Amino acid sequence: MDNFIVSARKYRPATFDMVVGQDSITNTLKTAIKRGHLTQAYLFCGPRGVGKTTCARIFAKTINCSKLKENGEACDECESCLSFNTLRSFNIHELDAASNNKVDDIRSLTDQVRIPPQVGKYSIYIIDEVHMLSSSAFNAFLKTLEEPPSHAIFILATTEKHKIIPTILSRCQIFDFNRIRIEDIVGRLKYVARNEGITAEEEALHVISQKADGALRDALSIFDQIVSLSGKKITYKDVIENLNVLDYEYYFKTVESALKGDFSSVLMTFNEILEKGFDGHNFVSGLCSHMRDLLVCKDEITLKILEATPVIKQRYIQQTKECPEEFIFKALELGSNCDISYKTSKNQRLHVELFLIRLCRLTTIAEEESEKKKSALKPAGKISEELPLPSKSEIIRESSDYSVSRNKPQEIQTDRHAPVIEKHAKSFSIKKIISEEKNVIKENPEPLMEEITKNEVRQSEELNNLSFEKAWNEFTDSLRGEGTRIISMFKSVRTEVENDQSIRIHLSNAAQKDLFVQNYKQKLISFLSNRFNPKEFDIEAVVDLSEKNEMLYSDEQKYNYLVAKYPGLKDFKKAFNLDIT
Repeated sequence: MDNFIVSARKYRPATFDMVVGQDSITNTLKTAIKRGHLTQAYLFCGPRGVGKTTCARIFAKTINCSKLKENGEACDECESCLSFNTLRSFNIHELDAASNNKVDDIRSLTDQVRIPPQVGKYSIYIIDEVHMLSSSAFNAFLKTLEEPPSHAIFILATTEKHKIIPTILSRCQIFDFNRIRIEDIVGRLKYVARNEGITAEEEALHVISQKADGALRDALSIFDQIVSLSGKKITYKDVIENLNVLDYEYYFKTVESALKGDFSSVLMTFNEILEKGFDGHNFVSGLCSHMRDLLVCKDEITLKILEATPVIKQRYIQQTKECPEEFIFKALELGSNCDISYKTSKNQRLHVELFLIRLCRLTTIAEEESEKKKSALKPAGKISEELPLPSKSEIIRESSDYSVSRNKPQEIQTDRHAPVIEKHAKSFSIKKIISEEKNVIKENPEPLMEEITKNEVRQSEELNNLSFEKAWNEFTDSLRGEGTRIISMFKSVRTEVENDQSIRIHLSNAAQKDLFVQNYKQKLISFLSNRFNPKEFDIEAVVDLSEKNEMLYSDEQKYNYLVAKYPGLKDFKKAFNLDIT
C-alpha cells in the first residue's frame, strides 16, 4: 500500500504560474529576477494558507537558476534546480522561528551567512513565522539584515506583521498576500479532482471553498477529508453533512415564509434546524449573510460580488425580485441586533424566535402603513366629489343677499364662511371682500393688541435701579442649572446703575471677576437688550477691595488652618495617604 500524500503537499505549486490568487506578487517577483533588481530582504505577510512559504521557495529556486526562461520561470534542468527539486540544495536554508527564536539561534545563523554558496550566486535564508522571535533575537538579527554579505538574501514569512519591530520592517520589501477568492479555490479543487479521478459537484466544491475562508491549504485539507468519507464521488449533501454546514434551502425557505407573514412555518423551520444540532447563532449570522446577498442581487453592478455558483445565483436573483428593498433593510437591521445580543440573552432560542416573528411582521406592517396613507387621502377626495354644485337660482339668491348686507361689516365678519364662496358664486369680487375686511379691522383694533409679545412690552421699560434689580433677580433665577456656587455668587454681588446705559457690578475678588467677564457678561448684555429700550449697555465689573471677609483661600491655607486647630488631622492624613485637594 502506497503512502498517502495530502493534496496540500502533493499539489504544492512548483512555479510562479501555478500559484493561485497572487498574480500581482508573482509578476513583481518574476520581473525583479529578470531585471536583476534583488534586495537583501523580503517580507511575505498575510493569512494562513495563501502561499507565503511556497512563493518564498519558488523565489529562492528561481534566483539561482542558470538557464532562466523568458517568462521568468526556473528551467528545472540546471544543477541548481535539480538539487532544489531533490531536496539536496545547500544554497537554500529554512529556519522555523517558532522553535528557534532565541539569541543563540540567530547568532548561529549570522555565522552561517558568511559562508558563500558553492553552486549558484546566492544563499537564500527563509525564516518562517518570524514574528515569534524574541526582542533580543530581533536586535541580534538587525545588523546582519541591514548589511548582509552580497551573496545573502533573506525571505521572512509571517502571519502577524504588526508584531515585527519597525526597524526590521524598514529594511525589507514587504509583500502583502491576499485571501484567495472562492472562484480561484473552486478552480484549483476542480484541477485536483480531475487529476485524482474524482467526480465532484460544483456546489459541493463551492461549500468547501467557503468553509476554507480564503485559505487554499485549508480547502485542500477539507477536500481530502470529504474524499475519505465519500470516495470518488463528492456530492453537495455529503459536504454539508460532513462539515456541519447549514443548507442554502433553509435560508430561501425562511425568507419565502417571512414575506408571506407565515410565522408558524418560520418557527417550524428553525425548530428543524435546532433538532439537526445546528447552533442558533450560526443560523442568525447565516440568515444575515443571505439577506446581504439578496441586497447585492438588487443591482447588476453589485451582482458580480456575489460569491455563489450559477445555479444558486439564479435562485438569489429570483427571490430578490419578490423582496422589497425596505424589507431587506429592516431584516438586516433586525438580524444584526439579534446577532449582537445573542450571547447575552438568557433564553437564546426565544431570542431568535422573537427576531423571526418580527421578520414575518415586516410585510404586514408595510401593508398597514400603506393602507393608512390611502385612508388619510381618501376623505379629502370624497368631500370634493360629494359637494353638490349650486343651482343657478341659488347663486342668484346668495349674490343678492350679499349685495344687501355688504355695507354691514359685523355681519360680514360672522357670515364670512357662508356657502356663497363654496358654491362658486361668480358675482363676488375678491377686491371688495378684502377692502371690507380691512375696514372691519380698522374699526376693531383691540384684538391686534393681544398679539404683541411680552418682549415687545418689556422693551419700552426704562433702565433704573429698581427695574434692573428685578431683571437681575430674573437673570439669576435663569442660571439655576449652573450650580449653587454660581447662584450664591450672583446673589452676593452688589449692582449699581449709573445711567440708562451704564451698569457697574461689584464683585468680591479677582477670581469672581474673571468668571463673570468670561462666562456671564455677554449673557447678561443679551438678556438686558431683550428687556430694556436701549440696545447697547456698558457693564463694568469691579473688585471691591473693602470687603475683606470675602477672600478666597487656597486648599493648602485651609489645610494649615485646620491642622492648627485640630493637630490630629495631620496624623489622619498621613495614615490614609490623603492628598490636599
